[in-house]
Amino acid sequence: MWFVVRGHWRWLGKAWCWATYADLRADVRAARLAGDVDARRTAQELIRADAKARWARVGIVLRRAVITVRVVGPVAVALWLVDAFLDRADMWPWLAGTYAAIGGVWTVLTTAVPVLLVCLPVVWAIAAAFEGRDREPGASWLIQPERDDAGSWVDERMISRALAHLGISPLNRFFKDGGELVYTVPARKDGDGTFTQVRLPLGVTADMVAGQRPKLAANLGRSALETWPTQGEEAGILDLWVADKGTLSGGAGPWPLLDESAADGGRADVFAGVPFGLSQRGLVVNAPLIGASWLIGGRPGQGKTSALRTLMLGAALDPTAELWVFVLGESPDFEPFAPRLTRYRMGMDDAVAEAACQALADLAEEMERRGKTLGAQTGQPPKVSRRLADQRGLGLHPLVIGIDECHELFQHPKFGKRAAELAVRLVKRGRKYGIVPLFATQSPTKDSIPRELTRNVVCGVAFSVADHIANDGLLGSGRYAAGIRATELRTHTDRGTCVAVGVTAETFELIRTYYVPFEDGADDVTPIIARAMALIEEDGRALPAPRRAELEPAPDAGPDHLTDIAAAMQGERRVRTQVVLGRLAAQHPTYQEWTLTDLRDALADLGITPQKSDGRMVIRAEDVTAALHNRTANHIREATREEPGSQGVLPTPSLTPTPRPEQRKRASGRAGSLSPATPKTPRKRRPGPQRGTSLPDTGGGGHHGH
Repeated sequence: MWFVVRGHWRWLGKAWCWATYADLRADVRAARLAGDVDARRTAQELIRADAKARWARVGIVLRRAVITVRVVGPVAVALWLVDAFLDRADMWPWLAGTYAAIGGVWTVLTTAVPVLLVCLPVVWAIAAAFEGRDREPGASWLIQPERDDAGSWVDERMISRALAHLGISPLNRFFKDGGELVYTVPARKDGDGTFTQVRLPLGVTADMVAGQRPKLAANLGRSALETWPTQGEEAGILDLWVADKGTLSGGAGPWPLLDESAADGGRADVFAGVPFGLSQRGLVVNAPLIGASWLIGGRPGQGKTSALRTLMLGAALDPTAELWVFVLGESPDFEPFAPRLTRYRMGMDDAVAEAACQALADLAEEMERRGKTLGAQTGQPPKVSRRLADQRGLGLHPLVIGIDECHELFQHPKFGKRAAELAVRLVKRGRKYGIVPLFATQSPTKDSIPRELTRNVVCGVAFSVADHIANDGLLGSGRYAAGIRATELRTHTDRGTCVAVGVTAETFELIRTYYVPFEDGADDVTPIIARAMALIEEDGRALPAPRRAELEPAPDAGPDHLTDIAAAMQGERRVRTQVVLGRLAAQHPTYQEWTLTDLRDALADLGITPQKSDGRMVIRAEDVTAALHNRTANHIREATREEPGSQGVLPTPSLTPTPRPEQRKRASGRAGSLSPATPKTPRKRRPGPQRGTSLPDTGGGGHHGH
């Protein structure tokens, strides 16, 4: 009964609003208060135009009614007179049929009208009750989506009410004047939550709403971690994502590459990305490595080292990737990686910082070499691709370097400034050359992390941090003001959960990272590294474990390039370089992957310079004969000396330099650089800088086992 009464009242209100132009008059008042003369004039003109149109419609209706009466009235009177004075049997058949049809219609009306008179009040009462019903929340079985988690249901009405009670003055005035928000994207199911996009009224920005995030979360019945208001494409557009209740409290589950039952037999491809965690929408996030650089940080014990370890584990399962790790602290988190690492140092002394700085310097030189190699390829590809990385002779294999506790390196009194310069250069340019820098820190401040590094890093990952300075130091300037805040993550409850930017195409991601255990009583890392080593051997990329390297016999020296080139001359005086290359490939499978650049490098190492004859580069027999005659015993030993890393796919250090004086006294830190591997094509090199595809390990200092 109350719904019926309230329904009539609402009908009266709508009728009054229509008759008095209440909505347009409200626009006039709002325009007058805002001082908008044009809007006020437009609203007033609409009122006058609509009033004139209404009276015009009334005139049209009256005119049509008069015409109808003037036409129908005489016809009805004529029919009545004919029926009164003439028997229907004497009428024309068509006239008698007309009277029969009129009689049938009258019978129907006399039968239906009483029924309608009885039903009309019932229908009227139902319509009034429907108009006066409670619309908050309304008939849930009609308007709520079919969801098991009914308590997580969020719609535009709930969001509008939550925004109306944030205490933002322009927003309060907007709702007080009867304004309604415009939802450019209606509230819809999005993963494990609800997403919507709202165009905010004049004077309100998304940053204002993000600043009231705890209050907005409370108004929506959520925790702050489950409510994410951020700025959209414009400052006045609010992107709001609200998680279903309790969905973010669980972990990410087991790592997809934990065993061989995963896709592709448990191997990874760094060009396609590696599994990193679950987004707030419940989707697997594949972390990009090639073409990306990473800065990971947060309070101690929140999962930053575990996240770095997950990325390195994914890279380890790509047999073509080379891995370097430097830990600026006494932490064994990467000890199981040692058999898979080309360079590994761990410790808090100066030698580890020096080794890490030297590694960054070596990578800077490697970028230059890779740039020249790319320029020499057909079509001059702008960056390293999977196809180029698979060509062993080019040395463009993926190279991933991880530096844990990098703030210790950048704040080092002796090597910090140089390391910071090299790291920034690497982040800016390394993405094109297949070099992937990963930095992890628990001190993301402007003093501990170079500002240019934060500005240019592609992927920023922030676990729980203490303040907005650390937040923007990891995620980029202005992220805190835009509502992307890792300060909302709780220290213990949200351990392993991070806020990330640049990892996907979204503005940000709230990621529950995968955890691969390596602790007392649980070690899933070592089996994965063992599988990674098996994948390397399966692909024919021998990489012996460092701890067993000294027990292995000396490898075979491989083909003698000078002797093979002399045989390829076949007694001719001059032979084109392309012909020699073809004959070498036919003689030995090692040369099948050689290019003209490889041949020129080998000739330069042997002291032979190709000459131009008839416009073509040729090798002269006298030069080859002179090289054979002048080769001394020292040259022979150099030709047969083991030179790891020349394979160009998963190289180990190509040359171990003489230790520095301080290293002869004491090998600081823990060295994890690989001992010599059996090369497929050891090249004879002249003394001096190496042009191989792997870099010299200046920070190794002996075998891994000290």
